[in-house]
Amino acid sequence: MKNTKTFTLTAMFLAILILLSAVPFLGFIPIGPINATTMHIPVIIASIILGPRIGAFLGGVFGIISMIRSTIVLSPLSFVFSPFIPVIGTDQGSFKAVIVAMVPRILIGVVPYFVFMGLKKLTKNKPTSQTFSLFIAGFLGSATNTILVMNLIYFLFKDSYAQSIGASGAAIYTAILTVIFTSGIVEAIVAAVATVGVTSVLLRLVKNNATQKL
Repeated sequence: MKNTKTFTLTAMFLAILILLSAVPFLGFIPIGPINATTMHIPVIIASIILGPRIGAFLGGVFGIISMIRSTIVLSPLSFVFSPFIPVIGTDQGSFKAVIVAMVPRILIGVVPYFVFMGLKKLTKNKPTSQTFSLFIAGFLGSATNTILVMNLIYFLFKDSYAQSIGASGAAIYTAILTVIFTSGIVEAIVAAVATVGVTSVLLRLVKNNATQKL
């Protein structure tokens, strides 16, 4: 029964990811040269409910969807997420884009679980602390994505990124920090609130279901 429940919930989260990616301006929201996203939210929630393995799997799906979308729906920064789009200043793509698209998204499915479990231990699993633990787990899960994506872009595609945004020198990393502390903070807060609202309900349902079977 546990395997059936896990499979069902995994399929549900997978369907949500596909739905978000398919609906314009829902999963990916264009803001300047880069897209804000809501697709990390189901990955964060799945990480806490189903554990880091399934969370990492769903994060990987998010990464693959991101690569496919960047290949099909072109934007000024498509080359940093898709190895099939030529890097600015060259006539070919770079497989470094796979790192940018995949690694942060996989970690979205890992970080929230360990943050939540760690905070539960620190607060001695008090019911009143669950909201706080979920909020921080959701916030840090989202921040993991933004911070890693933007810094990987900087370290792997610095010159091409500079050309795409028309910046140079110290202004390049200033642009990186601007994204992190503007849209990145907004994404993290939205993710944290959604994580509290949805995950608390799912945890209660899972606990009640387990209690009834006992």
